[in-house]
Amino acid sequence: MSASTGHQSTSPPSFPLVDRVAELRADLQGADPTILSTRTGALYRPLADNRGEFELAFWGRPVILTFPDFVARDSTSNAPLDVMSQAILAYYFHDSDGTPQAYRWIAFSELPDGNFYTQAFLGYTGQTLLRSFGDDADAFEAALQQAGGERLAFADVSYAFQVLPKVAMLAACWLGDEDFPSSYRILFDAAAGHHLSTDGCAILGSMLTRKVIRNRNA
Repeated sequence: MSASTGHQSTSPPSFPLVDRVAELRADLQGADPTILSTRTGALYRPLADNRGEFELAFWGRPVILTFPDFVARDSTSNAPLDVMSQAILAYYFHDSDGTPQAYRWIAFSELPDGNFYTQAFLGYTGQTLLRSFGDDADAFEAALQQAGGERLAFADVSYAFQVLPKVAMLAACWLGDEDFPSSYRILFDAAAGHHLSTDGCAILGSMLTRKVIRNRNA
């Protein structure tokens, strides 16, 4: 993780994930697509000339990832995904070891080396959500619904997001009282570290935070 994510920063992460995408894609070209399909939970369809495509849901929308070049497109519009989404998907296919979801939530600090960067992560996720929503749990819930989350019986308000076939996240709010302020957190399925680096998980946390805030303002 880059030094820009040190404890004092509350800005969204700017990890050099994108810089390694070409390297990751080169590594993946020699992989067995059926093994990748099993590990990632994506559907693989072989095509002519030793080519093929993976189909999977990313943030709840269907995407196509071509093989062997691993370029991601929206399966409806056929438009290429943005650069950061391309990077996340390349890392997911490169790093996933097939571990099933744990269906247990953990904090960012419980990810590998996550404890060192927890304050920065809270700054651009939980604290940013607190500044946006304050004590307005109804507005938070409405934004989570608009963002496509699934309501769970956890905290005062919480919605789960199936970001990738084997990576889930949770946005949660605990309302404050006269002694403690309200608290917001982005949590991860406990198996997330088997499918993405901690840098990648941090990027997803930032993406989810921005997605929720955009839907408040929609």
